[in-house]
Amino acid sequence: MAVGTAAALLAALGGILWLAARRFVGSSVQRLHQGRDSGLMRGKTVLITGANSGLGRATAAELLRLGARVIMGCRDRERAEEAAGQLRREVCPAGGPDSGPNSGGAGELVVKELDLASLSSVRSFCQEMLQEEPRLDVLINNAGVFQCPYMKTEDGFEMQFGVNHLGHFLLTNLLLGLLKSSAPSRIVVVSSKLYKYGDINFEDLNSEQSYNKSFCYSRSKLANILFTRELARRLEGTSVTVNVLHPGVVRTNLGRHIHIPLLVRPLFNLVSWAFFKTPEEGAQTAVYLASSPEVEGVSGRYFGDCKEEELLPKAMDESVARKLWDISEVMVGILK
Repeated sequence: MAVGTAAALLAALGGILWLAARRFVGSSVQRLHQGRDSGLMRGKTVLITGANSGLGRATAAELLRLGARVIMGCRDRERAEEAAGQLRREVCPAGGPDSGPNSGGAGELVVKELDLASLSSVRSFCQEMLQEEPRLDVLINNAGVFQCPYMKTEDGFEMQFGVNHLGHFLLTNLLLGLLKSSAPSRIVVVSSKLYKYGDINFEDLNSEQSYNKSFCYSRSKLANILFTRELARRLEGTSVTVNVLHPGVVRTNLGRHIHIPLLVRPLFNLVSWAFFKTPEEGAQTAVYLASSPEVEGVSGRYFGDCKEEELLPKAMDESVARKLWDISEVMVGILK
């Protein structure tokens, strides 16, 4: 009995040490990526959707450190202002982005209201951007809805497809003129490895015949990739690039609609701590695509962990990508 107990304790200790080592290595990787030139993005304006929490917040923090002027496009202005205040305190040691030479080289934060579940909100946001912003160097389509119960956007679209694809589709198209006039400029699209489990069903894009929250999320992420590749084709010769990424499995509030039994939560929390990325780690590829000279002129590619990765054939189907683009134009009202 004593031998068994000792063995169990040793196994537990070994597991704890292994987990601690893994987190240390992960932090080292994060520090490596954060060793960028602090002025790399100075003078550049970056728009990030869903920047008040999770990956978006972490991406905003890193680009702010690099000197960018970061526009946080968020649905809830109050929560966004709160997040912006926290970021200013964390990133700008002199008390804010307008603190002059003592601000440590950090950029500026601006909060604007943007609800991707409302096409009228997207249009109003873009109108404000075009009136107030002389340039836009980087657009990061980050915001997303993950495996929610069936619900519809203000315009009657299934929520995941409506927000993750259609809202960003309209946003990007309405800001293309500003991006082109600011060239060389970049568009970064956040997708997911789960695209592999999705398909584009043109007969039921709105999921009115059947709804599976996991499949619909995967479909929206596949749509992100098809959109990126078709947009890259259309932008050839403009000096505006667009690339898509998967951040890996990250500990964020994106999974708030997933129910985890109370008794299982401690184990889930331990597993997520050991195996999931922190938001800061998950944001590194978006920051890389938004700022690195290594991807200057690179377009239409799929990245993970700051490296290009291969796509499944269904994500490279040009005919599906073009058809999805054409239908999306009609759905959001670009074409009647």
